[in-house]
Amino acid sequence: MLDPVLLRGQLEDVARRLATRGFELDTAAIEALEARRKAVQVETQELQNTRNTRSKAIGMAKAKGEDTTALMAEVANIADRLKANEATLADVQQKLADISLSLPNLPDASVPVGGDESGNAEMHRWGTPRTFGFAVKDHVELGERKGWLDGEVAAKLSGSRFTVLRGELARLHRALAQFMLDLHSGEHAYVETNVPLIVNADSMHGTGQLPKFEEDLFSISVNESKRYLIPTSEVPLTNIVRDSIVDAEHLPMRMTAHSLCFRAEAGSGGRDVRGMIRQHQFEKVELVSICKSDESDAEHERMTRCAETVLEKLGLPYRRMLLCTGDMGFAARKTFDLEVWLPSQNTYREISSCSNCGDFQARRMLARWRNPETGKPELVHTLNGSGVAVGRALIAVMENYQNADGTIEVPEVLKPYMGGLTRLA
Repeated sequence: MLDPVLLRGQLEDVARRLATRGFELDTAAIEALEARRKAVQVETQELQNTRNTRSKAIGMAKAKGEDTTALMAEVANIADRLKANEATLADVQQKLADISLSLPNLPDASVPVGGDESGNAEMHRWGTPRTFGFAVKDHVELGERKGWLDGEVAAKLSGSRFTVLRGELARLHRALAQFMLDLHSGEHAYVETNVPLIVNADSMHGTGQLPKFEEDLFSISVNESKRYLIPTSEVPLTNIVRDSIVDAEHLPMRMTAHSLCFRAEAGSGGRDVRGMIRQHQFEKVELVSICKSDESDAEHERMTRCAETVLEKLGLPYRRMLLCTGDMGFAARKTFDLEVWLPSQNTYREISSCSNCGDFQARRMLARWRNPETGKPELVHTLNGSGVAVGRALIAVMENYQNADGTIEVPEVLKPYMGGLTRLA
């Protein structure tokens, strides 16, 4: 949520910056609501002052034995008007709150302006894509060779955009998740955390999935209460600090979690329906940081490097992209995407997004830290990133480590997790 001070004092500038994200802000509606809010508040104050004056006059009149009928009628009328104003003010404030909840974060000054992914800026590349002396197979062909990857059975069980993994490929998938968790909780000093896969609406509001993106979520009813399957463990991890004040010595707070993730993919249409690229259910190792405002830029770079290290240790070529204003997620003020090389597509595909959300989520969650210098609470900054998507890492390993006969070599760093297996044959 944006700072209300910006909406009241810098509305045109906010509108200009949101326009770079493709969001058209109805400034006239906000100005009209703000004018109405101020008018009602001024009138309410005047009525309260009049009521106080008349109440004193009633007391004085009664003490003198004078008739107070007219004064009491006036006070009763004021009470009715105050009650009506209270309802009006609540309605206006709710409308302003609804608008605020629909607004995306403001882009950082360093973010390039662009309408879509074509406006993203490449920062750097790592690794050289492998040259193959044979016809490259995609991950679906490689997985189907021995029945390791089965989309037909998954469709029978659940429908489209689900996959069943078996045997050695299922073990490689598990090995990737374990490797990432060990790396992040060890070398990178994130606290391993196991979180619920089902959260309440408050949690989804806190990180920005609700109310705007409900169609992208899977929901269930629990004892007449609507709850949601998490689209990423960013949601429960970040909401750990909701409605709380964190002590300064506990910052930065770094957490990692391996979890199932569920996404309806409502707007994806027919994109990436083949294989494991875009699924309703997938696994991800998430990184979340909670920090002070003056630490978040450095924390963003650190988080992105942690995700890059995963790909470097796996020997997977990648590039880092700085997303433009029109391609960032709703809550982000700045995002780095890591794109891994997929030989079958002869291109780089996203495998991680690392975002600095500033105080946008913290304001929605009322998540703060206590500044020891002032003794006062201040909003924290929140960051999240994939460290990385397990399914897409599996795809990248399969395709980059394939042999002409369809077998797949096991990357060196994963061998300790594979029980002595060095090749998927």
